[in-house]
Amino acid sequence: MRNAGKYRKSVCLVMLHRHLNHQRFTLAAIDDVISRGRWQDWAELRWAVLADRPLLDKVERVCRPYVSDPCAQRYHFWKHYAEEHRAAT
Repeated sequence: MRNAGKYRKSVCLVMLHRHLNHQRFTLAAIDDVISRGRWQDWAELRWAVLADRPLLDKVERVCRPYVSDPCAQRYHFWKHYAEEHRAAT
């Protein structure tokens, strides 16, 4: 089990997000993941959205206030992602 130590190290590096209660994606938790998250955090949000389509509404709701800010590219990305996945369903 040579890779077991490597796996444990990567698990410890997962960011704990404020407002993320019992692994539920509240509006505040989604905002925190989008604004401060890393790749793994974004991947977890993506998996959650794919498993629970109503989360797309929450993602769009969180991103909506940032649409007028051209520097808020993380929010632009997630808003576009939500719109595209809604269109595909």
